[in-house]
Amino acid sequence: MDAAREQFGWREAYVEGDRRLTFAAWIDAADRLARAMVNRGVRPGDVVALTLPASIDYAIVYAAAVRAGAVATGLNPRLGPREVTAILDRAAPALVVGAHGGMARDELAAACAGPPLGDDRVRGRRDDPVVIIWTSGTTGAPKGAWFDHDGLRAAVSSAGAMSAPFDRRLSATPFAHAGFMAKLWEQLAWGLTLVLTPTPWTVHDTVRLLADERITVAGAVPTQWAKLVEAPGLGAAAHLRLALSATAPAPPALVERIGRALGCPVVVRYAMTECPSITGTEPDDPPEVQYRTVGRPQAGIEVELRDGDAAVPAGAVGRVFVRSACAMRGYWHDADLTRAALGPDGWLRSGDLGRFDRDGNLELCGRVDDMYIRGGYNVYPLEVEHVLAEHPGVADVSVIGVGAPVIGEIGVAFVVLRGAAAPGADAPGADAPGADAPGADAPTADDLRAWCRERLADYKAPDEVVFVDALPLTSMMKVDKAALRDRLR
Repeated sequence: MDAAREQFGWREAYVEGDRRLTFAAWIDAADRLARAMVNRGVRPGDVVALTLPASIDYAIVYAAAVRAGAVATGLNPRLGPREVTAILDRAAPALVVGAHGGMARDELAAACAGPPLGDDRVRGRRDDPVVIIWTSGTTGAPKGAWFDHDGLRAAVSSAGAMSAPFDRRLSATPFAHAGFMAKLWEQLAWGLTLVLTPTPWTVHDTVRLLADERITVAGAVPTQWAKLVEAPGLGAAAHLRLALSATAPAPPALVERIGRALGCPVVVRYAMTECPSITGTEPDDPPEVQYRTVGRPQAGIEVELRDGDAAVPAGAVGRVFVRSACAMRGYWHDADLTRAALGPDGWLRSGDLGRFDRDGNLELCGRVDDMYIRGGYNVYPLEVEHVLAEHPGVADVSVIGVGAPVIGEIGVAFVVLRGAAAPGADAPGADAPGADAPGADAPTADDLRAWCRERLADYKAPDEVVFVDALPLTSMMKVDKAALRDRLR
């Protein structure tokens, strides 16, 4: 932080609406807030919990905790009371900033105007814990992946095309997410400016910020990109050098449209809370690679596919294992879960399934617990989702397996149609049609099953199709498949 303040302290670190913060002002405010934290009893190694929305205030508190030698952890504001309680019980913070007691947000301005930490700042070690990042907890109690300074530093070299000196990045990522919390060193090393998008997200605000803030890197989910490429005035985003498609795959036709509309390439990244850098596509990869794969391992990262302890043959599906300096050092105060996920040789056992194509690109097939067995055949939902998403009438889709007599399990596809509510569905619990009826060419359930059978083995086509207006999301903005299963029940 001191080096960033000295070398480019005058540059903007954050933009939030009308509020702008330079690197020098950010680090100065963090030093003063760190003094207030120490005065409240925070000691090196203590946990400081942030219950703030993504904001400049969040960034100052995070940096202040680091300056005080504490361990920072963030709680997504979308978490429910049970999840918040579980995290606070496990983290046992010495100080909570925001809601839930401790230091309220309206106290921050006064604390940031006080005396700086000065010579009392802790000079920690490279292997000191610095941040805890919590999983979404959709399958159980939240787990806290913790990282040391070496882990955050490793993200600098693994960033690849995503970072260049003094990039201006449009950020819609929740700050409690690994996409922000694990990238502190990356922002400081490259002098990145983060421009925060207003909530809720709108096409108008995004187009305006792309042009007015001279954004060079922007990320969005495919449904957002589909709206953006149709927006008037998008051509004014002349400074954009890279677009990121996040969370879900973007069909090749959409990748090409993004490139034409913005005049820049599109890339895809694969990561997880426990290892915030894993694989990525390159700007010159063709649209089909950007859609079907998540690219190749990034610098300094090893990826293996295994069935049990054995590597799978070329082209076969296996569980994704990762070894990297970017990976977590363990789950906070949970030795049993750490041993189950992280081997003594440094290999991290993920819950994802994948296979390598002939060019070494990783194709994700879904989660281990998402795979279902239909009549003795393994079906990987992500593969089916990719094919359904290619249909011109499909805006969003999620596939799950559910139990069925005789055959064992069947596939159910939840589908959001483009630009309209759904026609009558053929599975229990389907949404009723909305006020805006779909066009005459909107696909039916039979159309979508036929589309799949023409492109995949017939047993992979969904047995049932449920048309919905929107897919439920977790607090981490991923499709909530547990909610979909509950709905069928």
